[in-house]
Amino acid sequence: MVNTLTPATTERAAPGTPSAGPAVDGRARARRRQAIAAYLFLAPTLLFFAVFLILPLGFAVLLSMSHWAGFDLGGIQPAGMDNFTGLFADGSTFLAPILTNTLLFAAGTVVLALAGSVVVATCIDNLRFQGLWRTLYFLPIVTTVVAVGNLWKYMYEPGGLVNGVLNALGLGSVAFLQDPDTALPSVVVVQAWASVGSAILVLTAGLKSIPDSYYEAAALDGAGPVTVFRKITLPLLRPSLLLVCITQLISGLQSFALITVMTKGGPGDATNVAALEMYRQAFSYGRWGPASAAAFVLFVVILVVTLVQLWIFRHKGEDA
Repeated sequence: MVNTLTPATTERAAPGTPSAGPAVDGRARARRRQAIAAYLFLAPTLLFFAVFLILPLGFAVLLSMSHWAGFDLGGIQPAGMDNFTGLFADGSTFLAPILTNTLLFAAGTVVLALAGSVVVATCIDNLRFQGLWRTLYFLPIVTTVVAVGNLWKYMYEPGGLVNGVLNALGLGSVAFLQDPDTALPSVVVVQAWASVGSAILVLTAGLKSIPDSYYEAAALDGAGPVTVFRKITLPLLRPSLLLVCITQLISGLQSFALITVMTKGGPGDATNVAALEMYRQAFSYGRWGPASAAAFVLFVVILVVTLVQLWIFRHKGEDA
């Protein structure tokens, strides 16, 4: 009877047959060389982040739990959580009005900039020479904050352009930046005006990505402009709106330069915000511990607000 078994399955390799071990080792050495080369190319970027991000972050954590007046590193004294508890202690102005002003300033900026950019971007999308209009609205973004702040500061003066228009309409002059009740809203208007340009670019790109077939189908069904805007444009713009909301809110919560130029936090603490207070505590009063603690509190606020925004948009059915 013929044996049909294949002895090759049980035979060992002949002594002269090359084994797979050297080939595997060669591939492993090649991968190691590639990894080393990749890390060498990444080394400048990693060094940059280590020097300008990781080290300052670690130093800020140290300062937030220490007492330090600046300059002399030997003068750092441990403080535990005293700096954080001091921010919310009785008599502290950080929670109110400073943090409250920060949230109101950011919220007002988002509402005005978002509403204005949606309207302007929709109008531009239906006009000729769209590039020209987008460039005109983007000019405040490339203009320095000092120039923008001083320009609007003079416009808000009793003899400035804004009060001149009010007087021409038969209305009385308003002390926009001198009255605690109007100072913060006045600066919010300037911040929103200056940031509309970047929001328009994002929303215009979002409008261009909406297929024309949706609008053609709506026209065949006899839908009006308001219905088309509410049922088609706004829902399909949700990812762009989310990006604008997040970027505008973060910018508003971190605002510092515009308020410094226009009001310096006054009158009183009517326009004082967290970033300006951190600057004052560190560079004016030499209290780097409370300033660093306030920075981490602001970071937590920004993180929480951003997560809430993401949850709201996704809860409405759009995974951004």
